[in-house]
Amino acid sequence: MIYFLIYLFLEVTLTIEIASKIGGLATFLEIVGSAFLGIFILMNFRHALSENLDALRTRQIDMQGFSNRNISGLLGAILLILPGFLCDIIGILMQFSLLVTLIINRFTRKYPTENNHTYTTRKDDHVIDAEIIDDTRSLR
Repeated sequence: MIYFLIYLFLEVTLTIEIASKIGGLATFLEIVGSAFLGIFILMNFRHALSENLDALRTRQIDMQGFSNRNISGLLGAILLILPGFLCDIIGILMQFSLLVTLIINRFTRKYPTENNHTYTTRKDDHVIDAEIIDDTRSLR
């Protein structure tokens, strides 16, 4: 909840500052233009998805890179549709996959890679482990 209030404060402050400098008509045109850009990106998302699928198929990217590129493109387009200057700035930045990959890799969890263990022979590898069973009647 606190993060939303911080975002809302920054959005309102930035929008008022920019709108007071560029005027009402330019603010309206920016909001409408960014919404059309976001809709255009969503309508053409299938092309970006097919390019990412080809890159995944040819092993240029891994599965995490594939999901990061697609999620950032969709989220950036949705942010461009929402009114506000801060949403538009973040939405445009999210369209650049390199910047988004750097940000996502910074905050995501790193999983250790699977190591292929190579077994080396030690001094006692030729010894066969055995269990010695005593043949006394007290144990039965």
